[in-house]
This record gives sequence, C-alpha cells and structure tokens, in this order.
Amino acid sequence: MISEKSPSISQSILINGGGIGGLTTALALAQKGIASQVLEQASEFQEVGAGLQVGPNAFRVFDQLGVTEAINALATFPESFTLMDALEARQIVQLPLGDGFRARFGFPYGLMHRADLHQVLLNACRRQTLIKLHTNSKCVSFMDTGNGVDVTLADGNLVSGSALVGADGLWSVVRQSIVGDGPPRLAGHICYRAIVPITQLPEDMRSNAMNLWVGPKMHMVLWPMRQGAYSNVTVVFHSDRFEEGWDTYGDPEELRERVANLDPKVRDFVMAIQDWRMYVLRDRDPIRDWSKGRVTLLGDAAHPMLQYLAQGACMAMEDAVSLADQVASHASDPAAAFKAYQQQRYLRTARVQLTARLYGHVYHAAGASADLRNEFLRTKTPAQIFESMAWIYE
Repeated sequence: MISEKSPSISQSILINGGGIGGLTTALALAQKGIASQVLEQASEFQEVGAGLQVGPNAFRVFDQLGVTEAINALATFPESFTLMDALEARQIVQLPLGDGFRARFGFPYGLMHRADLHQVLLNACRRQTLIKLHTNSKCVSFMDTGNGVDVTLADGNLVSGSALVGADGLWSVVRQSIVGDGPPRLAGHICYRAIVPITQLPEDMRSNAMNLWVGPKMHMVLWPMRQGAYSNVTVVFHSDRFEEGWDTYGDPEELRERVANLDPKVRDFVMAIQDWRMYVLRDRDPIRDWSKGRVTLLGDAAHPMLQYLAQGACMAMEDAVSLADQVASHASDPAAAFKAYQQQRYLRTARVQLTARLYGHVYHAAGASADLRNEFLRTKTPAQIFESMAWIYE
C-alpha cells in the first residue's frame, strides 16, 4: 500500500509505467544514486507482445546498466539479414551480422522476446534498494505543486515525489495532461504476429538469420529467438480494419486475401499458421516539447514510432540513460533537468520517427518504386549499407 505524503516517497522520482522504458529509467537513476518509485497499473509487472530486435545502441545501454550477461543468455544473435522479394522469392540483398558488424559498431545485433528483456530489467530493479515497485497503481491525474508532484491513483490514494516521468506508452495519460494532442495517428497498416516453434517451420526456412520479404503494400519478417527454439513471424499490410489492443485475435481470412498474390512459398507458410494476434500500427508527429515543470515523458509516451526501424524500445532505453544523466547534473532542479534531457533527445527521436515512416513506404513499394528500391540496394556493399545506419547504432 502506498501511504499518503510519506517522506521517503517525497524524495523519489515517480515513474508512471512499468514497461521496458520505465524499468530502464529506474535502473539508470539508481546508478546515479537517485531513488525512484515505479507505478504500474496492472496487478503484476509483465510485458505483452512478441519478438523484439535490439540493435548495438541498445547493447550499449545494457553495458551501462550492468545487465549484458543476463541479456546475452537469452538473446539470439543472427548471422545475417536477408531482404527478399515476396512476389518472386528472389534475394535483393544480404548483410552479414557477425564479426564485421560487431567490429564496426562495437556491439552485436540481438533478437529477443519482449518478455525476456522485461524480466531481465525487472530482476535488476528488484535488486536495487533505491527502486520501489508498485502494482495496481493506475495514475488518473497528477499535480505539479512547484516543490514536487502529487499523483492520484485510481483507488484514491495519493503518492508524492520530487518529479514525475510519464513512461506510460502510446496512450499515455501523462502526455494528455502536458501535451494534450489527442489520440495517436493511424498509420493505415495492420500487424499480424505469431510465435512458431522452429520444428514447425519448413526445413529451408530454419536458419539463424533475419529474413524480410517485401511486396506491394505488405512485408513479412521471420527470425529466430529464445536460443533458436522459436521463430518470430510478423506480417504487416495496409488495412482499413482497426481494432485496439495487442492481443486481438487475427482473422485468417483477411490475412489470406492479403497474401494471395505472393510467391507460393511465402503464401503457404503464412497460411499454415493458425494462431495469430493482430494490432493496429500508430505513431505521432514529432514534437519539440514533452516536458512541463517537474513532469516529463519518455519512450512511446514522448515519441511513438512505427516499427520499421525496430527502434521503439531502443529509443526508450536511450531516453532513460539521458534522463538519468541530466537529473544527476541538475540535482536540485528537476525542471531544468527535464528540459536539458528533452533538448538532448528530441531531434534524434524525431529523425527515427520520420525515417521509420519512410521505411514503411520503402518496404511496401510496388511497380517502378519497388524496382528502384531493389536496384538501389543491389548496387550497395554491406559496408555502405551499414554506414547508412550508423547514425542510429552509434
């Protein structure tokens, strides 16, 4: 139970949301000797979703947090990335992700289940005496008092802290109070996802590689996780069907219509999977200001992005380290710390948001646009393609 106006609470930073971004923030603050309390609205700390890609920039954060060993024990490290034409099953380009990639960026490219990453972060938080974790703590409103922030929970309890970080995701309650820009933007794309035991894949589709098939108004991703025991399968296509939530059951008939014209190998593989979940892709336009006084936003609450660069979780973890650095540098002035954190982060995250939208168009190109994409990529060496991504991974 959270007591009202507890002295220990008033000295800690409140973090609304116990997902990857919120837990990373608590850990980063603890490393600076700063106490925090994580307010999670659910009855337990858990992560929904399926597969998650973690680039070298995420591994740099893991190193700073001291969780790399635990991550390495759960991650799968693909040997290559292959881009395929979904209509003809032809290879467009293949990129090695082994020693050369690690040498270039200093860290590997990893594949994980979201729940595994979340559990690593949660375990690390539980070992920290400076972090208090609260479940059944849904924020319904808050007030910046000038000397701190009071958060009112759904059960009527009041929790106070020195500042508030809104790490409460795409539908952030905190965002609506300080930005007030309404619901997120519909991308017009829908995502079907599944986790398939590796033994259920055709022999020629079992590999330690990331495989991406691109076609008109759609793409499919297939890659291994959980030490190669399972494969993450994602199919994204343009759709006018919109339902909220991450765990809505997919409609096999709709999916069948969307893949009917693909290469038989791709089409048959997709249709053999029966248990799909679906969700609607949304993001927001970039903004300059996501802080107000002693309140700020982080991760999807600040800069939600489409998944085409696989950087949503990575950006949230980067946010957490930046925020902790600024809070430590402005120990007596959370408002100044949050402004400095925002200034450090907003251009980078805005670039990722807008580039992710662009990649959606590139993936889903048709006709001459698809031919141009393919020809452009075929003329580039792996080293040249890696350099085009260096701004993200460094």
